[in-house]
Amino acid sequence: MNQAVLSNKQAIVSEITDKIKNSQATVVCEYRGLSVAEVTELRRNLRAEDVEFKVYKNTMFERACDETGFEDLKDALVGPNAFAFSEDATAPARVLAKFAKKHNALVLKKGIVEGKVVDEATIKELSALPNREGMLSMLLSCLQSPVSSFARVVQAVADARSTEAPAEANAEQIAPVEQAPVEEVKEETVAEETKAEEAESAESAE
Repeated sequence: MNQAVLSNKQAIVSEITDKIKNSQATVVCEYRGLSVAEVTELRRNLRAEDVEFKVYKNTMFERACDETGFEDLKDALVGPNAFAFSEDATAPARVLAKFAKKHNALVLKKGIVEGKVVDEATIKELSALPNREGMLSMLLSCLQSPVSSFARVVQAVADARSTEAPAEANAEQIAPVEQAPVEEVKEETVAEETKAEEAESAESAE
């Protein structure tokens, strides 16, 4: 083997190694039996979800598995395989599983998801999860639920206070009007008592 061929193979192994390390998900699938048109359609569907779809020789991928510590994936490297790489942990499984339902020739084998080797069953389970935007939407809904409940309570308290406020204001306005006659009565009573005392004093003096 000349140096040029060796260097080319090393470059391919290095490329695969980098893709595995930089991806949240790597899925191995066998595409034997798919037509060129079907493969093109699959690539287009994956690209729409920012998933890269590559075909490598199994021997090259095996070396990359050795270098990355994912030897458990090597038993799936039989037959004509293609590999899907993505920064989204669920995107490859979701797109591939959906496509496989309509095209039986596409066979899901194994994968690496967030640093762990997973089997076909796990890949199919992951395919049922929503994409990143969907998961964020679900998270936002969970966060909004208690907030909306709290907002309703706050609004109810505010409504109750606004209902009580006019009554309190009316009470403040009425109180001085009711108290005025009482003060006048007290003043008249004191004046009468003073006159009576002066009259008694005058009689005593006589």
